[in-house]
Amino acid sequence: MTKDYSPDRLDVKAFVQAGAHLKGHDSLLKYERLVQEAHGIHPDLHVDWQVQGELRAAEGPAPEAWMHLTVQATQPLLCQRCLTPVDVPLEVDRWFRFVADEATAEALDDDAEEDLLAISREFDLHALIEDELLMALPVVARHEECPVVVPMVSSSEDFDAAEAEKPNPFAALTGFKGDKSGS
Repeated sequence: MTKDYSPDRLDVKAFVQAGAHLKGHDSLLKYERLVQEAHGIHPDLHVDWQVQGELRAAEGPAPEAWMHLTVQATQPLLCQRCLTPVDVPLEVDRWFRFVADEATAEALDDDAEEDLLAISREFDLHALIEDELLMALPVVARHEECPVVVPMVSSSEDFDAAEAEKPNPFAALTGFKGDKSGS
């Protein structure tokens, strides 16, 4: 008999001890914070993920709980070069080690190369997936090659012509400069 595990309330210890595996194909709309970052979201966008639990031998008497997470998604963003929509592929491939509690995770965090999380009986895997995807977002989204021609000047001929037609606001003050009589 196989046990069903819920990604919304995952018993990490039982999942890891069983060496269990979960995978999902979720709509991007399920991840509210990703939706807030999106530009032009549509229902065809999905987040594909899988997670594998593993017990590893440790220095102490008990084995360590580990979880391997892989995620693939496409995030619609706005290209910062041409200001048109761009679909940015996102990938996550990370290992997490679980420890007894938050205090232990915090104490060991500086010396650990891997990410440390507190073990839980109601771990929210979807929140972890969303956190990892948010961290995978590019600082500046842009196309490899923009689909429209991007003007490479900071002003246009019309702008330059309008600037040339404006009178200098300080020109009227030049007449006062010579008048020192104080009348």
